[in-house]
Amino acid sequence: MEVNGSEPRKFDPTFRGPTHNRSCTDVLCCVLFIIVILGYIALGTVAWIHGDPRKVVYPTDSNGQFCGQKGTPNAKKAILFYFNMLKCASPAVLINLQCPTTQLCVSKCPDRFATYSDMQYHYRSNRSYWDYYRQFCKPGFDNPRKAVAHVLRDEDCPSMIVPSRPFLQRCFPDFITRNGTLTVANKTAFKDVLGQTRSVTELRDAANGITGLLDTKEVGTKIIEDYASSWYWILIGLVIAMVVSLIFILLLRFTAGFLLWVIIFGVIAMVAYGIWHCYWEFVTLRGKPDAEVAISDIGFQTDFRVYLELSQTWLVFMICLSVTEISIVLMLIFLRNRVRIAIALLKEGSKAIGYIMSTLFYPIITFLLLAVCISYWAVTAVFLASSGEAVYKVMPAQPNCMYANLTCDPETFNKTNVTKVCPGSQCTFAFYGGESLYHRYIFILQLCNLLVFLWLVNFTIALGQCTLAGAFASYYWALKKPADIPPCPLFSSFGRAIPLRTLRYHTGSMAFGSLILAIVQLIRIVLEYLDHKLKGAQNVFARFLLCCLKCCFWCLEHFIRFMNRNAYIMIALHGKNFCTSAREAFFLLMRNVVRVAVLDKVTDFLLFLGKVLIAASVGVLAFFFFTRKIPLVQQEVPELNYYWVPLLTVIFGSYLIAHGFFSVYAMCVDTLFLCFCEDLERNDGTPEKPFFMSPGLHRILGKNDQSPKKSKG
Repeated sequence: MEVNGSEPRKFDPTFRGPTHNRSCTDVLCCVLFIIVILGYIALGTVAWIHGDPRKVVYPTDSNGQFCGQKGTPNAKKAILFYFNMLKCASPAVLINLQCPTTQLCVSKCPDRFATYSDMQYHYRSNRSYWDYYRQFCKPGFDNPRKAVAHVLRDEDCPSMIVPSRPFLQRCFPDFITRNGTLTVANKTAFKDVLGQTRSVTELRDAANGITGLLDTKEVGTKIIEDYASSWYWILIGLVIAMVVSLIFILLLRFTAGFLLWVIIFGVIAMVAYGIWHCYWEFVTLRGKPDAEVAISDIGFQTDFRVYLELSQTWLVFMICLSVTEISIVLMLIFLRNRVRIAIALLKEGSKAIGYIMSTLFYPIITFLLLAVCISYWAVTAVFLASSGEAVYKVMPAQPNCMYANLTCDPETFNKTNVTKVCPGSQCTFAFYGGESLYHRYIFILQLCNLLVFLWLVNFTIALGQCTLAGAFASYYWALKKPADIPPCPLFSSFGRAIPLRTLRYHTGSMAFGSLILAIVQLIRIVLEYLDHKLKGAQNVFARFLLCCLKCCFWCLEHFIRFMNRNAYIMIALHGKNFCTSAREAFFLLMRNVVRVAVLDKVTDFLLFLGKVLIAASVGVLAFFFFTRKIPLVQQEVPELNYYWVPLLTVIFGSYLIAHGFFSVYAMCVDTLFLCFCEDLERNDGTPEKPFFMSPGLHRILGKNDQSPKKSKG
């Protein structure tokens, strides 16, 4: 049954691959794209003018002055001190500088327990008590005899100080857990200015989560140290991954079929060895008392070697690997014919890449363009976030003050009626913002920044896909390979044979497809943000609805990615607009839905196995190196806090490098497959309408080649 727009193509005797006579497509979207880019540049300029990254780098005291900034009175006072930590509700409040207590820049954090009353008592006999305490009082205050009640009312000095240490350039209580008990300076309790005994847990509750953040800082410091001492070897590992990937691609050119079967059985063998090794470790540890502890009982440990000493860890590994092994074997058994077809396509892709080797290096161009997009977005986001003037708000000493949280002017605050109505109230710095039109819409501008960033990233990827598709289509539609392949097909696709056509004629089409995908991605980000905010909500229906929306938009994003990819191939091939190309690609794929449903995923699966094999091989080598199990280079291994830091970096980096090379292969296969489907509809193999596909591809798909014998590529 024929569907509108799904009729097979009629034979065109003049069709010989990518169209040369083209016209501009999706002009309106092209104009919009150019305007948006100019607006994005203007947004970055405005953010640069109004923004001040110092507001992000330096903490700010209650007077809106930066701590630690050179050329100011606070140049040697780089740490922010909170007068009353107990008023701070959470670490987020502290980091956002909105804790309702006086904040002061200091040169160091306090290292002892003390109260203002204690200081006054000891000051009579020893002035050094005041000399130490005064560094945490407001600048210019020098009256240690002032009544405690008046000092606390005017917030001249903190009511008490506790041993602290700097974190994120702020003084936080120095929490230490000893034998499961939370302490500060080996104490579990202390006295406040009124002589009441307070528990250390009150400080912990006031700064909820700080202990975890401090642990994170410690781990982060060790990770940075590991990177500093092992970066050279990490770089060597990534270079090895690049060389192995390149050799792998070159070998595929000549031994594609054999090498792909080696990949398949190599992955099966590696997983089987992993299962055996996990079983051996499990049996070895099972009889040891210390190894029978459950993973959940020991919680999170930064030293991963702790987990490797538990039998349960190896049991979990063994189960996961067994499930993986069974899944791979079952896929190979039931999809063996599709695997043969996929291998035939990959063989043809190997020939295409062999004739157009420059395509292997195109991912470098994509990487550089993406780096520019990411850098511009990040800088613009920082400048937008730091835009605005200092905003001061009334911080009352009493809970029922009618002026609480109202904006104020610190220069005229003492002359207003606020201090009379709400005694003890202060006009303190709250945050950076403003009342102008620009400041009111900073959040909207951040969303615009994110949307344009997503649009540019998707456009960059689309440019690469369209360029590669044009190059590989030139290969496929060459009747005699390689004689009929145009010279420099990659640069022709980018520049001449499709005369800057990818950019000159089809910028609007690529921008159109990229915009659709960017909007869907932005909606997904907003949904993720709402889901994060609603985690503690009790409304089950709202959570269910949000979950359904997330699932639907995830599916929509992946479908649009798939359609865009094939639409760009048709654009490179025929030079039509985005909607027409997407429709033609969709119906062409639907007419070959049986091949598409399995073949597309099988080729992706084979390429994924190749990426895994490369990453795993380099990862095993890195594991033996960083754990000092290679005798020849044991002395060269740097001292590390966590060997998994460089190991995971090498594995992840190797996978990304392999993905960069194999993404060219994936685009090649998709282009050849779409060209193959169109070839079947345009031609029948007769001398008048010969097939352009290779005899090998012809044979594996069960088609009788009636065309004259073509030159084998």
